[in-house]
Amino acid sequence: MDNIILKTDNLCKRYGNISALDNINISLQKGHIYGFIGENGAGKSTLMKVLTGLCFPTSGTMTILGESNKKGHERVRSQMGSMIETPSLHLEYTVYENVNVQRILSKNPDKKACDNALSLVGLSDVRNIKTRKLSMGMKQRLSLAMALISKPQILILDEPINGLDPKNIAQFRQTVKKLNEENGMTFFISSHILSELYLLATDYIIIHKGKILKCITHEELEKQCRKCLRIKMDDVPKGVVLLEKGLGTKDFKVAADNTVYLFSHLNDVESVAKVLSDNHILITELSLSEDSLENYFFSVIGGKA
Repeated sequence: MDNIILKTDNLCKRYGNISALDNINISLQKGHIYGFIGENGAGKSTLMKVLTGLCFPTSGTMTILGESNKKGHERVRSQMGSMIETPSLHLEYTVYENVNVQRILSKNPDKKACDNALSLVGLSDVRNIKTRKLSMGMKQRLSLAMALISKPQILILDEPINGLDPKNIAQFRQTVKKLNEENGMTFFISSHILSELYLLATDYIIIHKGKILKCITHEELEKQCRKCLRIKMDDVPKGVVLLEKGLGTKDFKVAADNTVYLFSHLNDVESVAKVLSDNHILITELSLSEDSLENYFFSVIGGKA
């Protein structure tokens, strides 16, 4: 339990007859990077607001940094950084002034923390520029710097790479990995850019219509998304026996639609086809395939890309 930094138990949030969060149970471990995935309206921002104290749950409990009551939450939330929805910035203040205001609000006495945070997100060169003159991407980075000013143990980020160009997205990814590896910081990040979450996250949590459908590690996901030969044939029971005996492999799985996914012999498609066709198996599809986080997400929620 010492390694659990945040935990929820049957957390619910209702707005009248609408259930935005339905019995949410998640456990976030220290030092992990969680990718939080869901469609618009699935409940991602609502859960993040509940966790950060921007709104309150209708029922259920949560434990944050070992504290499980309201007063305890208020005390430890100084160790939680967040960026929910759009950045909240003083546009007429300079970049440095925005960070410094946040430092004062978070009761951090170290003035050097401002320069350190700006350096981490690559904004040192524009520290004296008015915030209204920044691009959307730079405002996102400034908001991240403000979230870092209290040296949080956990950082909750809602769509942090919105408006960023590919270069800034790569820089953001490097910053998160650096903070995670060097400081052991835990991240809970939502994004619609699933390809980026795949490069960044150690774990994934999928939410759909207010319910958590899946929690999976990156290693487990990679097993699900391995390269394989996708085979459709007219006689699956006979075909899999031939794969075992003729090719000497059991490294395959049969899906519910009777598609066979073969994870070996990827560079020897001809041998696979020959073993099956020589034994009068009609092959209707034989292709090299690699699943993605996006496809996995749609398979979990029961939809199609």
